[in-house]
Amino acid sequence: MADARPESDSQSGFSSPVNQPKRRSWSFTILLSTLFPVVAAMVVYQLDSFDPSPLPIHELGQKRPLVVSLRNDRMLQGAELLGAGELQGPEDIAYDSKSQLVYTGCHDGWIKRVRLNDSTVEKLVNTHGRPLGLALGHNNELIVADAFKGLLNISRDDASYKYSLHEDIKDIMEGRPHGRFLSFDPVTLKTRVLVSELYFANGVAVSPSQDYVIFCETVMRRCRKYYIKGNKQGEVEKFIDNLPGFPDNIKYDGDGHYWIALVAATSVPLDLAFKYPFIRKAMIVVQKYTGRLHMEENAGVLAVDLEGKPVAHYHDHKLSMITSGTKIGNRLYCGSVIHPAYSASIWLNILQEPLVRASSTQCCKMQMAVKNVACSTICDWQTHHNLKSHWIINEKLLRQFYLPVFVGNLGLAHYHCCLREAA
Repeated sequence: MADARPESDSQSGFSSPVNQPKRRSWSFTILLSTLFPVVAAMVVYQLDSFDPSPLPIHELGQKRPLVVSLRNDRMLQGAELLGAGELQGPEDIAYDSKSQLVYTGCHDGWIKRVRLNDSTVEKLVNTHGRPLGLALGHNNELIVADAFKGLLNISRDDASYKYSLHEDIKDIMEGRPHGRFLSFDPVTLKTRVLVSELYFANGVAVSPSQDYVIFCETVMRRCRKYYIKGNKQGEVEKFIDNLPGFPDNIKYDGDGHYWIALVAATSVPLDLAFKYPFIRKAMIVVQKYTGRLHMEENAGVLAVDLEGKPVAHYHDHKLSMITSGTKIGNRLYCGSVIHPAYSASIWLNILQEPLVRASSTQCCKMQMAVKNVACSTICDWQTHHNLKSHWIINEKLLRQFYLPVFVGNLGLAHYHCCLREAA
């Protein structure tokens, strides 16, 4: 019986002291493998020099982004590729009604023109930079705002005084007002700062009466007016805010409507990022090691009247980075500044898909899907039957463009620019 106790102890459920170090070793390994990535990420985050600032979110208000009652949320319906492989990142468009030519600047520096009658694409000139805004001047010359070469003979080093063109995402995420609204007089060769401290200054458009200029602030999702003459000269007023997306270019069509390109719609991740600086910094740090984070989706174009009231909204969840929208006759041309891999245009015929009420739950199915379209978009459009008297279709276009805008003022030509640079 005395020999039974040791045998019973050896078969008991208690661990042997020899196995305890092994168990502790495994626990330490698991703990280390869990904590090390967290600690490493915290160190990288703290050492990174990017320093985002809190944004004036209170200026956006507490209300939700505006909803347009008439919209088309499938603007890619029936889309077809046009000029495939020939247009790389066409950011903006200038139209010559006499020659029926559309000019656009591409990612590779080429300025190209497209004939509307047969969609032929021709190379015009290479700026060896990044052409963005385009317009036709008094003498029918093509005016180009190049991110690296400048506007006409006006030299500037970059799109921002702090960040280069390729670091535009940092300019947005930093949340500091580096932008300015400038006016250049080609007669006196003088440049004036009209408005400073803008949050990612972007597109500009001149009013039909040429008494004020509208400029966009992408980060703040708003467009404001600056009066260039009259009793309110020098004053800044709200034009439209609380946009359903982030504005880029704004164009006047000559028919009483402005077309605002929205590079992306608002979303919960983007709203949180703009509310909390640490999220923006984390995104920039991650981007350094993984590449650009593509969070832009549901891009499109918003049409508003002369009072800034929304009229129609064309967008699609498969579209991203739409940077311009220009109506020519019964077609809407849209451009995108990035995604050069999709080097083509698409044309959209929506005659069979008129604008519908926002409350409608009936949507036509997509006939084709084009993701991250980075090209010009051509779409025939027809308004809702209740708006036939509201839309007047013709080919008159006010000469305007992203960055510089042509304004006739007392017989003199002035160029108004919305730039992200320092004096």
